[in-house]
Amino acid sequence: MPTSSAAPACPAYRVAGQGPITLVLLHGIGGNRDLWPAQFETFVAAGYRVLAWDMPGYGDSAPPAEPTMAALADSLRALLDALGPSRFVLVGHSMGGMVVQELMARGAPFTRDVAALVLCGTSAAFGKPDGDFQREFVRQRTAPLDAGKTLREMAEAIVPGMLGEPDDATRSKAHALAVEAMGAVSPRAYRAALQALVGFEQRAALARLSVPVLLIAGEHDNNAPPKVMARMADAIMQARYVCLPGAGHLMNLTHAAAFDTEVQAFLARI
Repeated sequence: MPTSSAAPACPAYRVAGQGPITLVLLHGIGGNRDLWPAQFETFVAAGYRVLAWDMPGYGDSAPPAEPTMAALADSLRALLDALGPSRFVLVGHSMGGMVVQELMARGAPFTRDVAALVLCGTSAAFGKPDGDFQREFVRQRTAPLDAGKTLREMAEAIVPGMLGEPDDATRSKAHALAVEAMGAVSPRAYRAALQALVGFEQRAALARLSVPVLLIAGEHDNNAPPKVMARMADAIMQARYVCLPGAGHLMNLTHAAAFDTEVQAFLARI
């Protein structure tokens, strides 16, 4: 159910193209709407309307009412409502994939116009917000901020481990885009996103998904390892699972051709 009686503000977004199906691209905790360059090029040319949001609190989007996954799902539903009639394919990367699952767990009428899902580099649970692992996770992620580092400095240290094994030119471009995006996140928004993230738990909802789901893992993704995503696929009735060789967590940037090919094939089947 919505987190409050007040309607959430519609998030900021980038949109291009026209078509009866709208791909809604939802970034991760260090991203923004600019981290999908190849996907805009590929899918607009293929006849889709393509949209990428700034998650609430990020970019030009107002902060959510509360730092919870439920509030982020409220904002996603507000965005879909604002876009008007369409068939939506929700493409969620990392934390964006969790927001998608949070929305889908509510069932009708919240999911009434969602035709399919693409979940990439994500998982179905993070755990209890007050668990030892979760507290340590938050401590590790916020310690650099507490010590005076900027998010850009943090990104310079974190991003290289998310790139997998692309060619040198692709690595350089993907690194620059990812560092720029994470560096633009405000510390307040980052802390709020962490707070929402650590309480996420929707494993039981996977079996209730009633739309086709494509799950894309990266061979070298340590954030959402292939075995985690394969287990998710096993729990979903209409699931297709693929693992991209050589890819890391930022697969849509570093292995865009392979990523887009898998999504195009999936869309053709639905």
